[in-house]
Amino acid sequence: MTTNTRTLEKVQAEIAGLQTRLEALRLEAEALSGPSGLTKKQTGLPLELIEYKRYGRQMILPGVGLSGQLKLKNASVLIIGAGGLGCPALQYLAAAGVGHIGLVDHDSVESSNLHRQILHSTSRVGWLKVDSAKAAVLANNPNIEITTYPTTFNPSNALALLEPYALVLDCTDRPQTRYLISDACVLAKKPLLSGAALGMNGQMAVYNNGPDSPCYRCVWPRVAGGEAKSATCDESGVLGAVTGVIGTMMALEGCKLILGLGESSSSPSSDPSKLLTFSALSSTPFRSFKLRNRQPHCRSCGDPSKGDRKEGKIGDLENEDYEAFCGGPDVDRDAEGMQYGSVGTGLKRTSVVELKAALQDKTRSLRLIDTRSPEEYSIVSVPGSINIPLKDFMAAPLVHIKSSSLPNGQAGSTPRSTRSIYLICRRGNDSQLAARALSDALTLSEASNPGGPGHADGQLEVLDVRGGTNAWGRMVSRRNEGESEEEGKDRVDWPEY
Repeated sequence: MTTNTRTLEKVQAEIAGLQTRLEALRLEAEALSGPSGLTKKQTGLPLELIEYKRYGRQMILPGVGLSGQLKLKNASVLIIGAGGLGCPALQYLAAAGVGHIGLVDHDSVESSNLHRQILHSTSRVGWLKVDSAKAAVLANNPNIEITTYPTTFNPSNALALLEPYALVLDCTDRPQTRYLISDACVLAKKPLLSGAALGMNGQMAVYNNGPDSPCYRCVWPRVAGGEAKSATCDESGVLGAVTGVIGTMMALEGCKLILGLGESSSSPSSDPSKLLTFSALSSTPFRSFKLRNRQPHCRSCGDPSKGDRKEGKIGDLENEDYEAFCGGPDVDRDAEGMQYGSVGTGLKRTSVVELKAALQDKTRSLRLIDTRSPEEYSIVSVPGSINIPLKDFMAAPLVHIKSSSLPNGQAGSTPRSTRSIYLICRRGNDSQLAARALSDALTLSEASNPGGPGHADGQLEVLDVRGGTNAWGRMVSRRNEGESEEEGKDRVDWPEY
């Protein structure tokens, strides 16, 4: 029996993709046809008749009126990122009647997005985020134009993407992209509204808005320690409503900038830039801080040659290495082609297949330390592992590997009686930091105390598990094609998060 390369699964996936695209086109056609299914007709009025009714409650506000609504209608805004911040920002800017909105995002909708990215839905999982968001906002307001860019925002396309728009919203969560967007806005002379949300906290600020307004690089000349590696919603988590608060505040600030309302809009040259912060658990959740003025020696918006900086002024974005500047991870891949960061060479890394074999080998003496947070560990964990969160482990690696809280009857054992220490996290990034810290601590211990934990009689083998618990979950839960019930009896359900 010959095997057809176009399997049933592939054909079904292709059908699903075509159905998804057809649904997107259907929703767009409905939106373009107007609320009653009739093609929109021009009138002699500045707005469509339906728009007077739609925007009436905001048009009667002092400072808005018909002239303000026309400002919104004629405005052009680029939103970079259609995720937790981009969704509420887009939703409210579109509902307010901003006439032309561009949306940049290369990613597709996943189930893990839905608790915070409120324009997407279960039925649109698998869609491009820009298509999903466009369908949602046009279904609510067909009187605006949405232009989608299903691509990354990168140095080669940055200036071209900014060119048609008067205001830019940074709704991304990577520091590399934040610096790139800011530098591009300086070169293109565009004001930038930047937001961020993580955990229970968020912040928002306007940059490059007038001659004295700082750019992002003025305020943050260096990346905060560790930000590039772990400070994202994907790694550190976020409460969905927090992204909603910040994204909505970004839409509000965008409307103020377009309408010329508020201090920063009415007199940008004299009003100091401010950083608005939000803390969900504080009794005073909102606070405002004055930002420093534009820095004369800033590489982006100033003249670094007049200061003591060695770097030259940023003129060509493609000549800037944003990954290196932000301390971003080098990339390696596990056996399945998944990408994971690397903190450097010299670490001994192992696969989840090798880890499983080691755990099943009763002659091996090992410990498996999971460096995720207690909250993550409580969701799912590798049997036999112990949980020591990364922050605690990094503070005193040798103390923690001597802990008496050990599985499999190992209580009270010391590093000299244990030959292998395996470190695992969610994706194989934080565990590398832990492995490096432990290796360095053992080296220092041996240098200062020969015959101690690093002595040959009790030499420790420190191994980092590539791909982390995500890779372990794929291995133990996958049902291989053609696998019999007996062969698959050890498979388990492994929750993804």
